[in-house]
Amino acid sequence: MSKENKKLITKKILQDAVKDAFIKLNPKYMAKNPVMFVVELGFLLTLFLTFFPNAFGDKGDGLRLYNAIVTAILFITVLFANFAEAVAEGRGKAQADSLKKTRKDTKAKVIDESGTITVMGASQIKKGDVVLVEAGELIPNDGEVIEGLASVDESAITGESAPVMKEAGGDFSSVTGGTKVVSDYLKIEITATPGESFLDKMISLVEGAARQKTPNELALSTLLVSLTLIFLIVIVTLYPMAKYLNINIPISTLVALLVCLIPTTIGGLLSAIGIAGMDRVTRFNVIAMSGKAVEACGDVSTMILDKTGTITFGNRLASEFIPVSGHTVEEVTKYALISSIKDGTPEGRSAVELANKNGITVNEADYVDGEFMEFTAQSKMSGINLADGTKIRKGAGSAVKKFAESLAGKVPSDLDAIIERISKLGGTPLVVCVDSEIYGVIYLKDTVKPGMVERFQRLREMGIKTVMCTGDNPLTAETIAREAGVDEFVAECKPEDKIAVIKKEQALGKLVAMTGDGTNDAPALAQADVGLAMNSGTVAAKEAANMVDLDSNPTKILEVVEIGKQLLITRGALTTFSIANDVAKYFAIIPAIFLMAIPEMKALNVMHLGSPNSAILSALIFNAIIIPALIPIAMKGVKYRPMRSELLLARNLLVFGLGGVVVPFAGIKLIDLLINPILKVLNLG
Repeated sequence: MSKENKKLITKKILQDAVKDAFIKLNPKYMAKNPVMFVVELGFLLTLFLTFFPNAFGDKGDGLRLYNAIVTAILFITVLFANFAEAVAEGRGKAQADSLKKTRKDTKAKVIDESGTITVMGASQIKKGDVVLVEAGELIPNDGEVIEGLASVDESAITGESAPVMKEAGGDFSSVTGGTKVVSDYLKIEITATPGESFLDKMISLVEGAARQKTPNELALSTLLVSLTLIFLIVIVTLYPMAKYLNINIPISTLVALLVCLIPTTIGGLLSAIGIAGMDRVTRFNVIAMSGKAVEACGDVSTMILDKTGTITFGNRLASEFIPVSGHTVEEVTKYALISSIKDGTPEGRSAVELANKNGITVNEADYVDGEFMEFTAQSKMSGINLADGTKIRKGAGSAVKKFAESLAGKVPSDLDAIIERISKLGGTPLVVCVDSEIYGVIYLKDTVKPGMVERFQRLREMGIKTVMCTGDNPLTAETIAREAGVDEFVAECKPEDKIAVIKKEQALGKLVAMTGDGTNDAPALAQADVGLAMNSGTVAAKEAANMVDLDSNPTKILEVVEIGKQLLITRGALTTFSIANDVAKYFAIIPAIFLMAIPEMKALNVMHLGSPNSAILSALIFNAIIIPALIPIAMKGVKYRPMRSELLLARNLLVFGLGGVVVPFAGIKLIDLLINPILKVLNLG
């Protein structure tokens, strides 16, 4: 993402927002926001009365001018509400324009079953086609690498300049259309049809075309509509009552009263708050598949986190070879090296490097005929079967002990103590054996990322429980959990265990978030209320999740949850401010309207405004200008501080509730002091 695109509001966004604010005046569009639609209808009514002031029998000096002033203020009110939404949408459109530059109809080299290459436009390729992409060429569409190893530049999507390695198999075989191969070549099986790629979905989402109102947003909209209908009935009833009491209330005054009574502030900002919430996630380089996903983050009460790569650096590297009784360090090192010759994992490569560093080397050609045994979740071991029948294994203590015992071997008396010591240090012990004889242990060391303790403390203050999932044994898991500060852990965790944990928490009425990148994470990501998939992960993981992190940083779920909470707090705070606002406006307008006919209402005229017309217009002007004044808060969000919910509620009531009463009193009084002399000159005072 470009530096320009990271800015909150640019000059172009403001220019486009002004134009869009007028376009949105279309009644078909305004009908989607019932509160502001009522304001627009009021504007049309007072506009009519500006030209025909006596159409409903209203009388009075300067009525035409008064109606024109009310009309102008109502027009500005609607325009400001549209402007707020357009500014929020402008952020998404700016990023969408940037992404569209990436989406080109590039040339694709399609390989048929006979190996013949046919060059065609990317828009012509189909799901299931196999394409060849060489260095310097763009990947035509989303797919899975089936052959080759190459570095891929994903900066057009992620904004990160460092290329990432992609290869066949594993969790880093997924590629995205529009990214560029910068070295070697890749053969890719296309997994998306034209127009339905990840990039296309991103553009649709950030533009707002795919945005739907969230359940909370719909509930609040229903409340706002209900309040609007109630006040509409009140105002309609007020007109005959005024006639009965011989009080002359112009229709435009009643329209102004209605607009000031209904919740126009939050009605004008509600859509902008939701759009800005999704945009804050997007600017954080996370694509949310819906506003509901962002909102759900705010209600998360349990977080499932992988240990490796999330809580720890994930670089479990060999740091020491420890022999068991009867064997030497050199023997353990030698067999650990032989078992790791064909092991391409970081752990295997680190064992080779440490052995070489310690002066132990072997001729790889001597073991070329050996059968390499890959690590699996079931066997929990890897190793090699040599040509002479010798079986060398390294893996989890329990698995290797069973393997040795199955060949009539004995477990050394000091093995368990060594395993326990390494586990208590937070390391991972890999036991090495040759046939039935156990030679020693490889100490794999992993470290907790800096700042994780503070992060988990923040989550605890938010009321969020953290659960660490790891394939490590219980002792190692307990040590890491204690060091990092997580609340619970699941050791020797399998994919189905994650689903079980999620379902257990959901059965208690909790919303659960988790991260993942592999195909085996897909079921759990789909089960979680908030599933954050890594962009570097598999297609299955990304399709199962409702959020995708373009930076592939598993710890980002912590910040995303805070953004979700900030969205809910911002909406709640501005709703509180809006309702409190209306209370202050009641004291400004209602006494002013009835004061002439009902002198007793003087007790309610606490603001001592200049005249009835001045009071009405001051409240109406304040009602209009408060909407753009709150746009920065709607866009940036109310700052979230981790604290108990009751303290958070008390703080928001104090700041936005009390502030929502005090600010209008001061603002309306100030406006009254400014316009009252003008109204007197115009004979409207």
